[in-house]
Amino acid sequence: MPDFLLEVGTEELPADFVESAIAQWQQSIPATLEENFLAADGVEFYATPRRLAVVITGLPEQQADRTEEIKGPPTKAAFKDGQLTKAGVGFAKKQGVSPDDFELRPTPKGDFIFVQKTIAGQATAEILKAAIPAWIDGLEGRRFMRWGDGEQRFPRPIRWLVALWGEAVLPLTWRNGSETLTSGRSSRGHRTLGAATVEIPQPAAYAATLKDASVWVDRCDRARESQAQIQAAAQRVGGHAEVIPELLEEVVNLVEYPNAVVGTFEAEFLSLPPEVIKMVMVAHQRYFPVLASDAPDAPLLDKFITLSNGDPAKAEVIAAGNARVIRARLADGKFFYDADCKTPLETLLPQLETVTFQADLGSVRAKVDRIGAIAQALCQQLQLPKPEQVWVERAALLCKADLVSQMVYEFPELQGIMGEKYARVGGEPEAVAVAIREHYLPRGAEDDLPQALTGQLVGIGDRLDTLVSIFGLGLIPTGSSDPFALRRAANAVVTVIWAGNLSLDLQALLAQFSEQFIQTYPERESPLAALQEFFVQRVRTLLQDDLKIDYDLINAVLGDGDPEYQTRVLTDLLDGRDRAQFLQAIRNDGQLDAIYETVNRSTRLAAKGSLETQTLTPQDLVDPGKFEQASEQAFYAALLELVPQVEQARANRDYQQLVTGLTAIAPLVSRFFDGEDSVLVMAEDTAVRTNRLNLLGVLRNQARVLADFGAIVKA
Repeated sequence: MPDFLLEVGTEELPADFVESAIAQWQQSIPATLEENFLAADGVEFYATPRRLAVVITGLPEQQADRTEEIKGPPTKAAFKDGQLTKAGVGFAKKQGVSPDDFELRPTPKGDFIFVQKTIAGQATAEILKAAIPAWIDGLEGRRFMRWGDGEQRFPRPIRWLVALWGEAVLPLTWRNGSETLTSGRSSRGHRTLGAATVEIPQPAAYAATLKDASVWVDRCDRARESQAQIQAAAQRVGGHAEVIPELLEEVVNLVEYPNAVVGTFEAEFLSLPPEVIKMVMVAHQRYFPVLASDAPDAPLLDKFITLSNGDPAKAEVIAAGNARVIRARLADGKFFYDADCKTPLETLLPQLETVTFQADLGSVRAKVDRIGAIAQALCQQLQLPKPEQVWVERAALLCKADLVSQMVYEFPELQGIMGEKYARVGGEPEAVAVAIREHYLPRGAEDDLPQALTGQLVGIGDRLDTLVSIFGLGLIPTGSSDPFALRRAANAVVTVIWAGNLSLDLQALLAQFSEQFIQTYPERESPLAALQEFFVQRVRTLLQDDLKIDYDLINAVLGDGDPEYQTRVLTDLLDGRDRAQFLQAIRNDGQLDAIYETVNRSTRLAAKGSLETQTLTPQDLVDPGKFEQASEQAFYAALLELVPQVEQARANRDYQQLVTGLTAIAPLVSRFFDGEDSVLVMAEDTAVRTNRLNLLGVLRNQARVLADFGAIVKA
């Protein structure tokens, strides 16, 4: 069974496209094989900056013959008066069968003609020849361009094609601008270390042949070798390399023959904050920092490591060139840092007037004032001591000041980080300095959360201002479009509140600042309703994705279109989270099953009554004098006993008390429905019927303190 090799040789490709292209081929190529009924022993993908390749092993010489059932026209259209019509003749001719092969079969839509057709297998080589152009043209990515006068688009010009079917060349042609490429077995080695032309004898020899030409085509091998070289190089200078996975993945796609090179910079630059040095190294130069040890807080050394694609014999020259580049960048950083340290953060606030937050919402300075107002409201809700309120207000005032510092202007990724540094230099309280950095957290789903209360509140204030303001302008996210990252902002608000166990009334905050927005912009509509719906959806998503709560239990907590439940969750996010997790726990341990039927049946019948959902006690609503059976009296007495447990459960968020009470009352409710002294709830006597419906309504309401049991699906 032959093997197959395709190699597309190019000029140096962008690192992100190398990774993306292989990921796309990992989807499209196996799919093509499956669509064409071709089973392979294995499919291996290879990539370097100058080539994309796939080796498929153990392919059959041709497809197996197969039989397909084909549905034809309705019988009444194919035959008339027992004779074959034009439709019948045409179907037989198209399928290459005789009318004698027709099978008449009934279907839900009437009788139809079916035939069993044998399809001869095609040669695998011909299938591959037809598929290869689609594999190449089907690749997608940013910055695709046309090269020369051709219509083909690719990130870089394609220079050669290798296509082998076993030991034979699979002939292909490719239009590359004004040039026509013909496939062969000639690949190319490393630009400086390998042979200009490398002959690939057969697909199985591909990786080994190119390795002899100083090209490591296996990305996993390249990554392992690169990491080993980087750490070994760091150890030689008495340090430990900080190998950032994302950086390693990028640089591995920039080299064909990895060679770790150690460079040095002047020790005076170590006076810069380590975040600045690392930002210059990692984000701007793709260098790996070297630390004094592998401890988390180990200091930086005056060394760096690069992964070179050049000649190892020229390592000193390469290191010197890299050092010149980073020296200039660090010198700029030191100049900016020294200049910024001379200017207190507060003096930068007027410059924020020149930075636009959003065209209709004014400057970042105006946003800072709004953040401060929301932060004050948060402090009032939490009833913080005066010193902590002062820290929150101060941090809110200064949280965006570093945006107009020279350092952040040059390195925007350092916003917040430099604000923390400059706040310390300026003598601000430590809580304020930390909050300036932490209020940006989390920046993404996997990022750290703010740990200090001051940073948590300023971050919530910042995001709530963005949400209220942008929603107020009507710029609500739709589909995948979310240019202001509002979903991420709302997720962060909920996540920070949950992580910090902050007893905040989000409903009141949204109402207060939506009202302030329309006072400032009277021509606009209130964003409150849209914000409420948006946050409820965010809570739903976080409960399901992060806390792994079953979907029906989430519906039970948020209500199925019930504004009372949604308002309750927004008013107390901690309670909503706790009830969802508690429901999941009692489902897992079986307690939910013990009360499900009782509460659910009561809830369905109670809907036929008119009792409001807030009533939690049967007193003054149920008249014991109208009881006809002992089961009614027992039910009533149990409801009275349950009232304190319900109230305590709600006050203390201790819902186990409520479930224990509901479990105890379940046999009495079953007796009420089905026992020897059971009753007909929908009695003809209106007063008796209302009395019984109120009993069930109170039980429903008591259970509603935990959740909407009507939304729960029986396991």
